[in-house]
Amino acid sequence: MNGKRIERFEDLIAWQKARVLTRNVYKATQQGAFARDYGLAGQIQRATVSIMSNIAEGFERGSRAEFHQFLSTAKSSCAEVRSQLCVALDVGYLPQPTFDILMSEAEEVGRIVGGLRSAVAKQRDQQRQK
Repeated sequence: MNGKRIERFEDLIAWQKARVLTRNVYKATQQGAFARDYGLAGQIQRATVSIMSNIAEGFERGSRAEFHQFLSTAKSSCAEVRSQLCVALDVGYLPQPTFDILMSEAEEVGRIVGGLRSAVAKQRDQQRQK
């Protein structure tokens, strides 16, 4: 957020990266045996959508405290996705290279969301001190 004010959630790198992760998870879950496991496929799809949605909803709330809370939920959803990717690998739904790419993307989204959450917490705390 280096000085430039973000006006739309679509401009947040965290949301953009979460969108890419979501698209790639959907592609992976529409193939082979993964596509027939409606439970796991649906759960990991909902978790990735949750990341994007919580970033967007929190941003639109307008308060730093609420944005921070929604970013915490988004970060938790990243962990959920990583855990479900492990299940998908372990049961043979994902080849190792696909797993590696998706896991790397999920970890990156988690780091970016975590960094944004820290920055928002700092802003929130500065507002409280005024």
